[in-house]
Amino acid sequence: MKLEKNKLLVKFGKNISFKENLSKYSWFNLGGPAEIFFKPDSIEQLIDFLRTIKNLHKIICLGAGSNTLVRDGGFNGVVIKLSPKFSYINRVEKNILEVGAGTLDKTLSRFAADHSIANFEFLSCIPGSIGGAIIMNSGCYGDEISNILISIKTIDFNCNLKEFKRDQIKFGYRGTNLPQNLIILSAKLHAKAGDKSLINEKIKNYVKNKKNSQPSQIKTCGSTFKNPKDKKAWELIKDSNCNLLSFGKASISKKHCNFFVNEGGASSKDIEKLIESVRQKVFQKHNVKLELELKIIGETNNNG
Repeated sequence: MKLEKNKLLVKFGKNISFKENLSKYSWFNLGGPAEIFFKPDSIEQLIDFLRTIKNLHKIICLGAGSNTLVRDGGFNGVVIKLSPKFSYINRVEKNILEVGAGTLDKTLSRFAADHSIANFEFLSCIPGSIGGAIIMNSGCYGDEISNILISIKTIDFNCNLKEFKRDQIKFGYRGTNLPQNLIILSAKLHAKAGDKSLINEKIKNYVKNKKNSQPSQIKTCGSTFKNPKDKKAWELIKDSNCNLLSFGKASISKKHCNFFVNEGGASSKDIEKLIESVRQKVFQKHNVKLELELKIIGETNNNG
């Protein structure tokens, strides 16, 4: 039996909302509402909430929304999005940073540069937050977040708090073996001393390369497909004559054909049609099954 809205409102006030439009939280600006939307201000409040709902609903945790497509039917369950209180950076030891899971990757990269900490430069080019970066093992330019990770603090949907050391997590290309019912709360990362001018120069070059090769200032959620082994997804897409495909207002970026775009007025269904069409054409031409890097959540709209 699902909980009454009034009881949740009395208990959690401004931190909870109902039928919250998830398009506000996705870089595609697409998607329907969440049945329940919760933004905890603390671990204690998150525990209280999880105990209150007692697994009566499906639960997902949404990060910065930089790689998430929300379906038009929204999500018939609970969406948890950590509040800004989970965005922080503390230097707990000379060589260790503790970072809240809600901290943006580029914010951490800038902090590291300002404090002459090396090996965080690549994060300047990764959209999203640290929690999502760890789940996805985000990386670029030969670096991955797993290379600088020491440990993570987590909570599962049953309120069990647990710390995972780096060697307890199996990292792969754009993924981990962490359970689906985990919410990352914070992470400890190696803070290696470096030369500030060299760090800033590296960031400058990374950002310049990204600007030259990838679209910006548009409604997109980054790379749609993972790169198959020894291949580039964008090359397979282009070579399969997919780069001019479109459905409704969903199209493929002219600058980088692994970036799919909401031109304004697209539906999530349009994006999914584009994804499936590209998959089919690439498989027909190259016998390669493209695997999504993008996450798709929610329900299809019964109206279409």
